[in-house]
Amino acid sequence: MKNRRLFWRIAESIEASIDKGEYTVGSRLPPERELADKFDVSRPTIREAIIALEVREKVQVKTGSGVYVLQSSTTSDTNNNISAFELTQARALIEGEVAALAATCISDEELQNLHQTLVMMENAKKASSIEEADKTFHSIIAGATRNGAMIMSVNNLWALRESTIEIIDDYKNVCGKDSELTLSEHTAIYNALKEKDAAKARLAMHRHFNRLINSLFDTIEAKSLEEVRRKNNEKRGLYSLESLIK
Repeated sequence: MKNRRLFWRIAESIEASIDKGEYTVGSRLPPERELADKFDVSRPTIREAIIALEVREKVQVKTGSGVYVLQSSTTSDTNNNISAFELTQARALIEGEVAALAATCISDEELQNLHQTLVMMENAKKASSIEEADKTFHSIIAGATRNGAMIMSVNNLWALRESTIEIIDDYKNVCGKDSELTLSEHTAIYNALKEKDAAKARLAMHRHFNRLINSLFDTIEAKSLEEVRRKNNEKRGLYSLESLIK
């Protein structure tokens, strides 16, 4: 997770340089080796940062030529203002209907693949493995709708989750702690799909995201309280009279 945070910090630094005009639209970023020396990191870390910038439509990688700065996109700017709450609400509304439709036409093979993600999640030792199983689970359900627009919508929402730093951090603080609840909720969704019950599948999906939204609120509230404590401790140290009464 430390390395993940590191490449995001580098991506943010390069993006800030682009926004300030240090790297102009159409210009080529310094070579990978030069950036690695500048930030004192490995070249693979720089590659991860470039991929993050590419996902956010800040740069374009041209094989054999280099990495070029793109014109700013209003879509990217909008994405930066979307919160984890907005994303989760949108996912609940869209994926609730995706689950309902999938229940009417999901195949036995897709159900088998869906069950395999539950096994993967139950046996996962790392948070990254749980995330992979989670993404695959929702992707299979979207594919089972046989509706290209729904599949695209779900994929776009996942791309947003994986390309916005604030959302990544918020989800990380929630999903990593509640893997057993996630497994239980996924199992309920799977059972509803297996029963071909559209209403039950929709409700199970809504319950899953409702719990996630409430967990996000709890996590952010805890962060806020911790920040208040930190500031109070700073003030206490600044104004304390302890040294005068000893």
